[in-house]
Amino acid sequence: MKKILLSVFLFGLSYVNINAQSCTPGANFVDSTYGVWPDTTQNLPWATVNVAYSTDINFKVPATVTIDLDPSGQFVGSPIQSFTVTGLSGLPVGYNYGCNISGCTYSGGANGCANVYGTTATTGTYPVTIDVDATVLVTIIPGLPPTPVTQAVSFGGYKIIVGNAGLLSPGYYSSTLTVVPNPTAGKMNISGLTEAMSSALVSITNIEGKVVASQQMNGTTNCAFDLTNLHSGIYFASIQYAGGVENIKFILD
Repeated sequence: MKKILLSVFLFGLSYVNINAQSCTPGANFVDSTYGVWPDTTQNLPWATVNVAYSTDINFKVPATVTIDLDPSGQFVGSPIQSFTVTGLSGLPVGYNYGCNISGCTYSGGANGCANVYGTTATTGTYPVTIDVDATVLVTIIPGLPPTPVTQAVSFGGYKIIVGNAGLLSPGYYSSTLTVVPNPTAGKMNISGLTEAMSSALVSITNIEGKVVASQQMNGTTNCAFDLTNLHSGIYFASIQYAGGVENIKFILD
């Protein structure tokens, strides 16, 4: 029985090691005061359905509470005892994450990272929230040792866009045609159309490849769309003409 239990235990360890992901905190973030990289402007890399995905999120834990962590200002300046990543909410089905240390708990001022990995079969835009528990040392009564107070904090604004193969490849898009403005609030024009494209069929598709709007050009190079009735996300314009097909990627806010 002991041999059986030991075999099961060792198998479990090997399974965890095979499936767990790890990362190494970026050395270029050591001198930072605090932060998360990439930020929400750069955001997380796009993913492709049924293709293994892996990316690292680096972070520097602040040594003391900042106004970003406590907008009320009540604990600003208090030392941070620990910072625990408790979850990444909103990941696509089949995705998970792993920190560079067990338990994902870091002391104030420490550098860390989390690797996001997995494979999914579903396209879409997935908003991701980083959830943490911050334990702060608060002086409640002067002269007495500070009291640890744990507060849940969430960092939103991140997203992972999962698309079909080819649609997310940079070489797939036209180098001469653009959507103006991009990002767009809904009303947009396609700039750079030539006379050879004046009879083109222009189609707008969403991240799932579904055509959501189209128009047949009729001897003109002016092409405008009103997409204000659509949900925000990543879209693609496809211009089909006698010379071939040109594709443009754009963002609808």
